[in-house]
Amino acid sequence: MAEENITVVTEFILLGLTERAELKIVLFVLFLVIYIITMMGNLGMIFIIKITPKLHTPMYFFLSCLSFVDACYSSSIAPKMLINLLLVKGTISFSACIVQHLCFGMFVTTEGILLSVMAYDRYVAIVNPLIYTVAMSKTKCLGFVIGSWICGTVNSLVHTISLGRLSFCRLNVVSHFFCDIPSLLKLSCSDTSMNELLLLTFSGVIAMATFLTVIISYMFIVFAILRIHSATGRQKAFSTCASHLTAVTIFYGTLSFSYIQPSSQYSVEQEKVVAVFYTLVIPMLNPLIYSLRNKEVKEAAKKIRGMKCFT
Repeated sequence: MAEENITVVTEFILLGLTERAELKIVLFVLFLVIYIITMMGNLGMIFIIKITPKLHTPMYFFLSCLSFVDACYSSSIAPKMLINLLLVKGTISFSACIVQHLCFGMFVTTEGILLSVMAYDRYVAIVNPLIYTVAMSKTKCLGFVIGSWICGTVNSLVHTISLGRLSFCRLNVVSHFFCDIPSLLKLSCSDTSMNELLLLTFSGVIAMATFLTVIISYMFIVFAILRIHSATGRQKAFSTCASHLTAVTIFYGTLSFSYIQPSSQYSVEQEKVVAVFYTLVIPMLNPLIYSLRNKEVKEAAKKIRGMKCFT
């Protein structure tokens, strides 16, 4: 019994989405396509915004930052997941698992905060347009982005440090396709009550704070739009918010379903399906949502394609 207790886990086995070999090939092709589209879409969005002077505004500055975060946090999960789909037994070392958890937590938290900042940006632009250039100056926009990254890093470090202090002995099979903290806590032979409290507290506070920022901002935006007498003006004002509102709804809906719930109601199989959306699908959808529903982005993309065809 003593020998069993001192056995230290040095690597984890990731069960992934399925153990069926024929399905693994199908999933590999599907997720590879999704990952390629994600990278092309987000890096393409950054490129379009960078080379188009008309898009050098706070709204598109935040959008380019969002695209960068999407590319990063999808890359923290997808490559390892794709490799494991080609293997009979997908594994990840303990240190790599900790790093993956750190990166994912940082990127996903930063994304949530950035979405709330973008809601505030739309609030100022529509409700207080006269002070927009002052309220959303380059310095303040940069400050918002840096603050988002700092909060994301601190939140992730808190969970990662608390996770690193746990002991893992004997059990090393993770019922997931990445190092998700609820799945890891189930394997620990230490007391995880503090980790669960930190997860619920930090994730809950950040999620509620950012979500309330979005809700309050859009309440004022709706009231301001309703006061616009012109139907064309109302439609134009709403169109600037539609893409962001769609992205926010998908992002907060999936994450809240996964993390803001008691551990007694936690279902690994259910979480796997939801996790596919917030780790792989959402980063792919965001640039598509903004490019398809945004007239200025579509016009900029057409000009770039026209320039390439001409050259």
